[in-house]
Amino acid sequence: MQLSPRDPEIRAHLESGGTDPEVARKARRRLILTIAAILIGLALFVWFLVERATAPKPTAPPSGPPAVTVMVPGTSDVADRVAAVGSISARRDMPVGVVGEGGMVSAIRAEAGQYVARGQVLAELDSGVQRAQLAQLEAGLVQAGADARLAQAELDRAQALVARGFISRADIDRRTATRDSARARVDVARAQVQEMRERILRLSIRAPEAGLVIQRNVEPGQVVSPASGALFRVAAGGQMEVRAQIAEQDMPRLQVGQEVIVTPVGSASSYAGRIWLLEPVIDPQSRQGVARIALPAAETIRAGGFANVVVEGGRTARPVVPQSAIQTDKGKSFVLVAGTDGVVARRDVRIASVSASGVAIADGLSGDEQVVVSAGAFLRPGEKVTPVLQADAAAARGMSGKAG
Repeated sequence: MQLSPRDPEIRAHLESGGTDPEVARKARRRLILTIAAILIGLALFVWFLVERATAPKPTAPPSGPPAVTVMVPGTSDVADRVAAVGSISARRDMPVGVVGEGGMVSAIRAEAGQYVARGQVLAELDSGVQRAQLAQLEAGLVQAGADARLAQAELDRAQALVARGFISRADIDRRTATRDSARARVDVARAQVQEMRERILRLSIRAPEAGLVIQRNVEPGQVVSPASGALFRVAAGGQMEVRAQIAEQDMPRLQVGQEVIVTPVGSASSYAGRIWLLEPVIDPQSRQGVARIALPAAETIRAGGFANVVVEGGRTARPVVPQSAIQTDKGKSFVLVAGTDGVVARRDVRIASVSASGVAIADGLSGDEQVVVSAGAFLRPGEKVTPVLQADAAAARGMSGKAG
């Protein structure tokens, strides 16, 4: 606070040359009071700010249950379609290997992709040693035959002389035994010749059935034996199949004889197949079964490839929900529905098919429920919500967009 010289006390103090003690005392007291007033004002202002900062803030009134977008799916005509993938293989895959003692491969007579007849030679093994042994055995057979004929002739002459008394009965018995022994040697030699011929035949690897050669695992000059495994693989009759992996819940919808559309991966062509076997076992790990689908003969169908499989059925009225509404727990699918009282409940469902329009529900929904569309991951059964129909929610968003 600035002191004005026009103040009487100050003016008197100045006129006295600043030597009047009474005037000086009054001036100091007035200055002290002014400073005290300023400090009290500052303290009051600081107290006001502290009280305002520490005062309890007003609480907002409690809000209602959270709004959740729901839909009433109703029912739609949905094609009972089962889609799957599978591997292409021979319907009857026949491995062909070495039957005999083996040896070195001298010639290959069939290639992969070639159709062969039953008994047709696929490969030949070197048979030089066996053919030499066969010639030796055939010579032994000729020798045994000559000995047998000689023994028979001697027996015939002895029997002509026994009536005249020139030959004893004992000599006849000995000559008969000699003849029988010679005949036995002929039989043994003939059997040895036949055995060697069979061994030579086994050196020619032959197709056990007519069909398509789908694999060749041997080269000329290779030494093979029964332990070498399959040298060729033949699809019996040239018949191929798809072993489709089908979800467990879809297996009851398939039947033997049902037509199937098969499209090999990477091919623009589709083929009409037919289910010929539904395997009775479900894999406990993948929860999938196998449907074996017979395929027609075609060059573009190759064993070992993959194919997409579609089984078309009739049309059925089913509820259809978006994929965002489907949740899974321990391998089971479920949705959340909001009751008329707004309480959320869980519904286990069985999926019929999945398409661009949504997920068709086979069991678990009638179509009249209020199904939670996309907030299911943040809700729990028993929680209370405010259901908002999907159409109303979309309209509200549109209005807010126009307002913006």
